[in-house]
Amino acid sequence: MSNTYTQLHIQCVFAVKYRDAVINKLWQERLYKYIIAIINNNGHKLLAINSMPDHLHLFFGMRPIQSLSDLMRMVKGDSSEWINHEKLVPGKFRWQEGYGAFSYSKSHTDAVVKYILNQQEHHRKKTFLEEYREMLKKFEIDYEEQYIFKELA
Repeated sequence: MSNTYTQLHIQCVFAVKYRDAVINKLWQERLYKYIIAIINNNGHKLLAINSMPDHLHLFFGMRPIQSLSDLMRMVKGDSSEWINHEKLVPGKFRWQEGYGAFSYSKSHTDAVVKYILNQQEHHRKKTFLEEYREMLKKFEIDYEEQYIFKELA
């Protein structure tokens, strides 16, 4: 076959280090624009982005031009560096190690976009940890409890 044809839709979820609730409404739109630029500059297409104070959801169409781990390293590393450079939080900002990544068929994209854009409403009924465990179970991902995002102290 002379060309590569793909249709990859990925949702990534990652948390602020120690699940600190520091993503502030005053600058979250700037953070989104920064992350969207990283996704776009790497040849992918962002479909939805939203966050709560302690975690962020991305949903994008991924082109097979780089690995997901390389893209996420850039998104998390570059955005952390930007937040620190802009001095948007007291002290040093860091994302927690790791992330969740879940793939969806094209027929599910509208529902996933709606789900991500409605995070604030969704989290009135369910905690981040409840949500994340449900995603891991839904996608039949084996996990060790000690390595998933920790409860807030």
